[in-house]
Amino acid sequence: MMKKQDEIQAKRVFNLIIVDESGSMSIIHRQAFTGMNETLQTVRQMQEKFPDTEQRVTLVTFDTGHTTWHYDNVPAAQTKDLEWKAYNPGGGTPLYDAMGLAISKVNAQVGDEDHVLVTVITDGEENSSREWTLKMVRTMIEKLKKQHWTFTLIGTDNLDVETMAHSFAIDEHLEFRQDEEGTRKMFARERRSRMRYNSCVEANAEMPKGSFFDDEA
Repeated sequence: MMKKQDEIQAKRVFNLIIVDESGSMSIIHRQAFTGMNETLQTVRQMQEKFPDTEQRVTLVTFDTGHTTWHYDNVPAAQTKDLEWKAYNPGGGTPLYDAMGLAISKVNAQVGDEDHVLVTVITDGEENSSREWTLKMVRTMIEKLKKQHWTFTLIGTDNLDVETMAHSFAIDEHLEFRQDEEGTRKMFARERRSRMRYNSCVEANAEMPKGSFFDDEA
């Protein structure tokens, strides 16, 4: 009986959130900033709702000039909302480098039984990576999908988000209108999906492939 309780206590969800900070995101600067904080709040709520599952957070923003690790494998309860100055869009979109670096780093931190939810939010396609290629990122994603990893790609309506997601071998994708209202709705939908995902983890159930963003509301 004690062993079973220990196993329950050991369950972990790693929340990897990768957000584009390139110049074009300035169009939705305020809503993107607000949405990231609301996502952090949701992860903290999941920690409170499911106390036997440890929630950990890695939050990365990126452009050609920098990759910023706002949180790097931090327990959810220790996270706080970002300050306004922490997110300042500018530069290009080294999407492959950001994804490759962040995913590989988290992969080195997780165990075989841990669950990982990767959320990528961008309003542009790759245009400036120097270290990672699409093939390298896709190969890594295909391998990790066979474990307890779920990948989601969220992109603006100026992109072909479905084709872009498929190029990465990502099954879960969501398109949103690049304005304040569209961004607000996207983050709200993402949070509802994150809650459903955690309910499935808690119940030891799999979310059906391609259904992550199915909105029951």
